[in-house]
Amino acid sequence: MTGYSMKKKRQALVDTALTLFYQKGINNTGINDILKVSGIAKNTLYSHFNSKEELIIAALEQRHSMFVNWLKEKLEGSKTNEDVVIRLFTGLEEWFSGQDPELGDFRGCFFVNSSAEFSKKDDPIPLFCLYHKEKVRDLIEEYLPTKDPLLLDAICLMKEGATTAAYVSNDFAASKKCIYILNKFLD
Repeated sequence: MTGYSMKKKRQALVDTALTLFYQKGINNTGINDILKVSGIAKNTLYSHFNSKEELIIAALEQRHSMFVNWLKEKLEGSKTNEDVVIRLFTGLEEWFSGQDPELGDFRGCFFVNSSAEFSKKDDPIPLFCLYHKEKVRDLIEEYLPTKDPLLLDAICLMKEGATTAAYVSNDFAASKKCIYILNKFLD
């Protein structure tokens, strides 16, 4: 089997795992589910990943990369704090309501959902979820012209709250509320 074919199979495993983990949860998705949906043999899976944990980390890495690239695209061209707020929360609203195909169907934050499935916060999976949140925060800070830690905290906390409200309460207008509140803060 060629290296290219093996890479394609590895990618198919990660894609399938990410989709199933996000739809059903990590603990509700077994290796056999991933093998069945992907059509890839167990031996091939274990030639790429020594454990389910390694596959979970690969899925988290892929989702992290997707989300960071999506966020950069949304924030690109921001000139003011208000631009950052509007672009961020408008992008989130599009994702929540299924108008942004880049992130797929909305099922809450994959990193919050994943971290919640593991009780030990020092395990690799919750630690990667924390890493993701830190990198998203860093990225938002990078685009904010005003380096105000309180503003950054407010934006990040409201982003998390809007995501939770959209998923748990089906409040897809949560993003608009955040824009309104943050713009009052910025006045």
